[in-house]
Amino acid sequence: MPKFSYKAINQKGRPVRGVVTAQNESELFARLQEAQLSLLDCKEMNEKAGKLQALMAKKVQTRDLIQMFVHLEQLQKAGVPLLESLADIRDSAESTRLRDIMGDIYQEVSAGSSLSNAVAKHPGTFPSIYISLINAGEETGNLTNSFVQVIKHLKWSDAMSSKVKKATRYPKILGVVVIGVIYLMMGYVVPEVTGFLRNIGQTLPPITVALIATSDFFKNYFAYIIGTIIFIITFLKVGRQMSEPFKYHTDYIALRMPVMGPLIRKISLSQFCQTFGVLFNSGLEILKCLDAAKQTSSNLVLTEALEGVKSQVQEGAGISHALNSSGEFPSLVVRMVKIGEESGNLTGVLEQVAEFYDKDVNEAVDAMIQMIEPAMTVILGGMLLWIAAAVFGPVYDSFGKMGG
Repeated sequence: MPKFSYKAINQKGRPVRGVVTAQNESELFARLQEAQLSLLDCKEMNEKAGKLQALMAKKVQTRDLIQMFVHLEQLQKAGVPLLESLADIRDSAESTRLRDIMGDIYQEVSAGSSLSNAVAKHPGTFPSIYISLINAGEETGNLTNSFVQVIKHLKWSDAMSSKVKKATRYPKILGVVVIGVIYLMMGYVVPEVTGFLRNIGQTLPPITVALIATSDFFKNYFAYIIGTIIFIITFLKVGRQMSEPFKYHTDYIALRMPVMGPLIRKISLSQFCQTFGVLFNSGLEILKCLDAAKQTSSNLVLTEALEGVKSQVQEGAGISHALNSSGEFPSLVVRMVKIGEESGNLTGVLEQVAEFYDKDVNEAVDAMIQMIEPAMTVILGGMLLWIAAAVFGPVYDSFGKMGG
């Protein structure tokens, strides 16, 4: 059945765009009328056009998703039918992209699809954890609680994303600044200052020779240095996308790096505990919770460890025992999960662990930034001291010989 890209106007006069599967334009027109949309224009799409449109579409922001699920939760709590709720969000969403997506979801649900299946057709906007939560709400008949859990997870994800950006953006900026300062000093300042030293007719000390050689190297090979850095970064990115063993080994190395390694592990553990706790609290069975939690991990070493945990639990082992056997989870997590299993309060315990690691991540990010600042100061200060000693040493020697 062909897909049509359409442009329509809703009851509030706002433009709505979307993609609908229909037999022909007449059926499309009828379906849009049922959704209280006035068709303005439509065009049959081929497969390539659909993929191109998906790639070019602007990503929906997390804040827009939070507003959407808060809206859904409030309407469900008030007893408004789901279709009316979806139509209301479709017509009132500020994000054009979200309005288009909600138009598609409304069409799917009105045609008889479940909300989780309709949402699952937009994986770029709705990760699998949200689909699992909505599905759990449909199975238990309590969508309101599912929306509450989605909102909770979205707010946590937004906060965690800000922490990760802060942890990675600051070192990058400082690194670029330091490289720029070193290039300016070695490429322009040092040659001007040391130019006359080459012609003073005396043997230069090793520290000055090293400075001049370093300056010449930067002037002649700086473009190659930058090119090498870009090549290494590109190689790592492409290699991680093309080869799973390569991605595994780089993730393994990343987990064991000083400073960054513990931070990556803490972020991953916080993601696992938060995701698992939210899904478990929504009524989802443990194996599905582990499967969804595994998909949220960006580190392949921990993902494979969680796969092993899932296999052991499937065979009848306790979660704490399986986590301990993997060798990738700290004793704190294992002990707390064991307490949760024994007390029957696994959700509460996981929330406590996630809260602990959230705080730990904040402290680790702040400590890393506080450590980077003096480190950069030492590097720049050391370079300036080197330049001063290399330049003024021969000058003083030359003045001493002239005085003698």
